[in-house]
Amino acid sequence: MGFTAINPTGGEMLARYPFAEGPDVEAAVEMAAVAQRSWRLVPLEERAQLVGAVAQLFRANRQKLAEIVTMEMGKPLREALAEVDKSALACEYYGDLGASFLRDRVVETEALRSLVTLRPLGLVLAIMPWNFPLWQVVRAAVPALVAGNGVLLKHAPSVPGCALELARLFGPAGGLPEGLFANLFVDVAETGALIRDRRVSAVTLTGSTRAGRSVAAIAGAAVKPCVLELGGSDPYIVLEDADLGRTVEACVTGRVVNGGQSCIAAKRMIVHRGVADDFADQVVARMAGLRVGDPMAERTDIGPLAREDLRDHLAGQVRRSVSAGARLRLGGKVPDVPGWYYPATVLTDVAPGMPAYDEETFGPVACISVAESEEEAIRLANDSRYGLGAAVFTSDLERGERIARNAVEAGACFVNDFVKSDPRLPFGGIKESGFGRELGDFGIREFVNVKTVQVER
Repeated sequence: MGFTAINPTGGEMLARYPFAEGPDVEAAVEMAAVAQRSWRLVPLEERAQLVGAVAQLFRANRQKLAEIVTMEMGKPLREALAEVDKSALACEYYGDLGASFLRDRVVETEALRSLVTLRPLGLVLAIMPWNFPLWQVVRAAVPALVAGNGVLLKHAPSVPGCALELARLFGPAGGLPEGLFANLFVDVAETGALIRDRRVSAVTLTGSTRAGRSVAAIAGAAVKPCVLELGGSDPYIVLEDADLGRTVEACVTGRVVNGGQSCIAAKRMIVHRGVADDFADQVVARMAGLRVGDPMAERTDIGPLAREDLRDHLAGQVRRSVSAGARLRLGGKVPDVPGWYYPATVLTDVAPGMPAYDEETFGPVACISVAESEEEAIRLANDSRYGLGAAVFTSDLERGERIARNAVEAGACFVNDFVKSDPRLPFGGIKESGFGRELGDFGIREFVNVKTVQVER
């Protein structure tokens, strides 16, 4: 038991770390609490500058960090390198602008002086996933640190190397106080105890809806704020006037980035009847040309899935969808090779009641449904318990923006592009995809005390 890294390319164990014992956890939490009490007194601009400078460490260790990501969860190396770069950009973004997002605001009242000041809450427990093992942590931790909080990281058990590297970068090596960012190799039971710990002030989770319910229940009982970025079944609406060449490229890219293991992947492609056959044929051709193989190889498009159980679950979803009436146009068979590979797969005639429609599919499986009209496409897009991301493809930009702004139920909706996160824009979902926001100016204000200060004459 413990945190175990297994290379999904061949199944060999890379490293194993036992769960931390109670006294070690207690010592780490207390050290973080002490460090945070000093950190909150550091001037805001200085905090932002120090956190922003960590970008230099990400870039100096770019190759090493990317290789750890690839070895631990199977992401193609070129995508892992991009993840390192994006993490560095987030550090720089909040280093440059974080202080401006948190400055005091003076309000005119009858008093001599009234102002709103944003103060840190304390320690933020970050419960993070394996699929973007650097970026997910950075986008939660960096704004929290700039705001004056400390961070306790409970990472996914399959990426311990990434967790250790992050703790190093956000420690004295990166110019931050020792212990302010603490990595904790703890199990699920200990996570609940951490949420209840009086020194922990808030929780942020990226994970499944099931995990979100559990965390929200514990945090709610302890009256602590939380941000939940949960699952998604993102719909991509393709209207009859879409540029199919551009649309197919965006939909396929949005489906297979990170091997399809993304909450904001293009999971349900809802296509107008007038272009459905042509769209499906082009998606099949594009998916068939993708290279599945060694994630360390430069030309690889899709590496192995992160774990064997995840690969087997995806294969079961595809089988059950085909049994329920979906048409298998490509892939769908687990290859008889070492590692946890799954082929690029295309399902058409996907309808409600099938796992490929009702559930979140985490892998390189394009699921295509047909709509007779714009209105039906919108209805199908919203026919989900999730509401994370969405996309609309049309040559009429006003039409696309109208649908994106007013009709699609999601935390983000892109027109003529696949959904992606950006340090400059708020990110999060609605419905069972969670609540709260990361990134942008909204994200940095999630874990602060919005405090009124008034001085009478």
